Amino acid sequence: MKHVLKSIALAAICAAAGGAQAQAIISNGTVQMGVRALGDLNVDGGSPAAGSGTTIVGLRSVRTNSDSTSPGCTCEGWGVAIQSLGQSGYANSAVGTANLSQVSFTSTATTAVSVVNVLNAAGAPILQVTHDYHPLATTPYLYETVVTIKNMTGTALAAGDLLYRRVMDWDIPSPGGESVTIQGVPALRGVANGNNVHRTDNNGFNSGDPFSFTSYGCENVNVTNLRGGDACAGSTSGGTSLSSDEGALFDFEFEALADGASRVFSTYYGVAPDKATADLARSMVDGDSSTVDIGLYSYGSCVAGSFPGVTCDASTGVPDTFIFGFGSVNGVLIPPGGGVPEPASLALVGLALAGAAGARRRSPKQG
Repeated sequence: MKHVLKSIALAAICAAAGGAQAQAIISNGTVQMGVRALGDLNVDGGSPAAGSGTTIVGLRSVRTNSDSTSPGCTCEGWGVAIQSLGQSGYANSAVGTANLSQVSFTSTATTAVSVVNVLNAAGAPILQVTHDYHPLATTPYLYETVVTIKNMTGTALAAGDLLYRRVMDWDIPSPGGESVTIQGVPALRGVANGNNVHRTDNNGFNSGDPFSFTSYGCENVNVTNLRGGDACAGSTSGGTSLSSDEGALFDFEFEALADGASRVFSTYYGVAPDKATADLARSMVDGDSSTVDIGLYSYGSCVAGSFPGVTCDASTGVPDTFIFGFGSVNGVLIPPGGGVPEPASLALVGLALAGAAGARRRSPKQG
């Protein structure tokens, strides 16, 4: 109740401030998040976090009061870009914000909605991006963010032209105290290969700008419980993690988008007491545990000795497994609620599933 009252009070103060000063700390009683006006995370005004003492709320466990994106560096953000125009807009309180104009920001004790325009060099809007943060009724361990990107360029965008990035530096409970998992990365990426994944990496210090990129060595590969110096076989940028301060980066490219049309998809932030519970939460988005609804994701957990007085086990994810993921089928970003994608997206789903079936047929028999 104390957290809810604090969220209500902060939301009222921010609403009175108005404009780009608006921000909110929201919670469903299990997951607490600090959402800034432009849609990125990390808002000051929380209680001192366990293990770090920071009062900045990024993605936090209400149960343990441990934060995952604010200790050390508030390096969490998003960005969009149109490759043919060489134009991008992005928000990250620590690494940089550019080419965005606030349209609106509204919040309650449990929800936050940010709407911004992305501006070209002349100051005219070319995209409108909405981030709608709200709790899920099907699991207490996840918040859904419905992302809507509207084409306002005046012309159609070709397939692969529009990019979206989400990036986070995991610090649990402090820089270098975490292990990171990234899973669901397809072997072949991009709309030409039947999915929306453009690039992934373990460098959470990257800007929100999709045009800017530096790898920490684990580009475009799946990794489990990664720490500095660990191998990341198959990476297109190296083969060994180059940093002890791990994070996650996801870049996406999209199907052709008509002028005035919108591409809608869901992302998820959350925290569970262990990896087994986090795995179940990823299957409970639609209320039915028979299928995995979040197939592309990152986990962040503390490691033994990193959290004084707390038993941390990176293999089980105890005491907190922080979650970031996307509603996807084999890398195809699915509209919220499991709705029917636009025809081009539906074709991507079909290609991805056909590819997966083919891979199963080609796999040697076990045993």
